Amino acid sequence: MEKTVIKIKPTNNPSIIKFEADKFLTEHQSFEFKNIDEAGNSPLAQQLFYLPFVKTVFISGNFVAVERYNIVEWEEVQTEVADQIEHYLNSGQPVVKTAEKDKKLPYTIYAESTPNPAVMKFVANKKLVDSIFEFKNIDEAKEAPLAQALFHFPFVKEVFFDENYISITKYDIAEWNDITMELREYIRIYLEEGKTIITEGIEEQKTNKNAIANTQQAENLNETSKQIISIIEEYVKPAVASDGGNILFESYDENSKIVKLILQGACSGCPSSTITLKNGIETMLKEMMHGKINEVVAING
Repeated sequence: MEKTVIKIKPTNNPSIIKFEADKFLTEHQSFEFKNIDEAGNSPLAQQLFYLPFVKTVFISGNFVAVERYNIVEWEEVQTEVADQIEHYLNSGQPVVKTAEKDKKLPYTIYAESTPNPAVMKFVANKKLVDSIFEFKNIDEAKEAPLAQALFHFPFVKEVFFDENYISITKYDIAEWNDITMELREYIRIYLEEGKTIITEGIEEQKTNKNAIANTQQAENLNETSKQIISIIEEYVKPAVASDGGNILFESYDENSKIVKLILQGACSGCPSSTITLKNGIETMLKEMMHGKINEVVAING
């Protein structure tokens, strides 16, 4: 390990000398200590204050600057101070004991009810994931640590992640009034501690956008299917996302003119999903696709 070398550098103030090191002593921080008590977090500054002529110690970047009382001249003591600083730096001790930065990231989580009485949406003030993920059980969540943790609550049935929210489906054994606060606080603390939400190696789940983006899949889709996906992406998904759910295109049959969709999150098993499918999506697709659609059905609830 290379030894740190100190060079003595005069300043415009005759009372202050800079002792310049050949490496950085602090990271983007400057410190000024007026006495030994103020220097409680800097063992180096404390050591310097034992010298009777030291008035103020500055530590910044790659130097230590010392202001002296007029009881001595720098020519008399500067070499001694330089040697002391150099010796201290080469001892491997900390220059400044910076308090461990709080690793917590400020998160705000609020709970929002959805049209599905079994599903609550927990919305964060920051982005959580880059893609949509749905987990029906703890085994499916092996690469999603936050989802795994949530499945340890006995009342959690399913977990659904979208960009900045988590939709949780509960079993009937609990009421939202009794568990919402507990879940909200658990999610907030988990996120603030910087724990992993989704592992980097997780396989991206199927989305409508992926179906279009993936060349091989796109080649297998006819023009009608592509148009249906585009309509769902532009007109349907934003609305259902606000309710804590998602709708994916599954297939289109040219003969029967039936569109099959997959419901996720709050949409899955929602009592009003049939109304949404028939009065909303089906009506829209029929109007926009001009005779190419007879029916829209959900293949999962």
